[in-house]
Amino acid sequence: MTGYNSKGDVATSNGNHNNSSGHSNGHKVAEYTAQENHTRSDNRIQCSLTPEEFRAVRVMNEDTYPYEVIQEIADFIVKGSGIRPKIGIICGSGLGSLADIIQDAKVFEYEKIPNFPVSTVEGHAGRLVVGTLEGANVMAMQGRFHFYEGYPLAKCSMPVRVMKLCGVEYLFATNAAGGINPKYAVGDIMLMHDHVNMLGFAGNSPLQGPNDPRFGPRFPALVNSYNRDLINKAIEISKIMGIESNIHVGVYSCLGGPTYETIAELKALRMMGVDAVGMSTVHEVITARHCDMKVFAFSLITNKCSIEYSDKKDDEANHEEVMAVAKNRQKACCELVSRLIAEIQKGS
Repeated sequence: MTGYNSKGDVATSNGNHNNSSGHSNGHKVAEYTAQENHTRSDNRIQCSLTPEEFRAVRVMNEDTYPYEVIQEIADFIVKGSGIRPKIGIICGSGLGSLADIIQDAKVFEYEKIPNFPVSTVEGHAGRLVVGTLEGANVMAMQGRFHFYEGYPLAKCSMPVRVMKLCGVEYLFATNAAGGINPKYAVGDIMLMHDHVNMLGFAGNSPLQGPNDPRFGPRFPALVNSYNRDLINKAIEISKIMGIESNIHVGVYSCLGGPTYETIAELKALRMMGVDAVGMSTVHEVITARHCDMKVFAFSLITNKCSIEYSDKKDDEANHEEVMAVAKNRQKACCELVSRLIAEIQKGS
């Protein structure tokens, strides 16, 4: 809700961006919950904000983040950590342990980072971890932002731009996904070599709106979004680890969620050549490629998608199953990422 106070200033009602303690993403407590004055005939909203608090609320309610605001966030992280990371990691559902193996870690709670959104999904801790892994400077998101949480795609993928301005050259994006390809088993890992952007088919893109050439071109090409060298190295690493039979290379698709897919939708996706489906990653990859980052991404197959009609409850996907499978496969995922980062560091 938006209205005006007695001074004619815009007043914004309390939205999704406050955490339970009332803090507004690193700023001092901002009691900006709009109070309707029912004694006034025009029901104008009374709200008291300092200029700094109002600016934070305004930015958090915008669909896009200006370059200068993203630079401020990046500067805050670099100054607080004392590190300029080379590799950025986005941890998918249940895969937060990828950040736990970072050494000499500096931890930033999302709510303490100025102008940063807050993750609301179980299995996403909601913090940024900066440190070293296999000798490389890294930063990892324990918790991403999803379209179904109410955030526009530009805001979901905004942290990728923060990573870029922090110095990140490589993005590692992980996710939990449903396996559509009948050859995939629960617990397998699918290295992404392409995607089908279903949200983009509907005209929804993280790059919508004015383009800032300081990030990238107006019309970026995506034909080589996923770095082939990194995929090949990951395959070689899987052989050393003895898990090559659980590794696949395939196509991922992102749907809006939060509902799981219908049988008809899964059949349509399979006909389009999609091997695994989830609710994230694609818009992050688009944003990373727009600003010329090298991308490596994989899906942990946490459930097999049923493409036959059935009355059995066991055939229905559920978040508890996703979290359980991710927990069981954490060790293998962490080792794969660590070894691949070691290869990058060795070649630098």
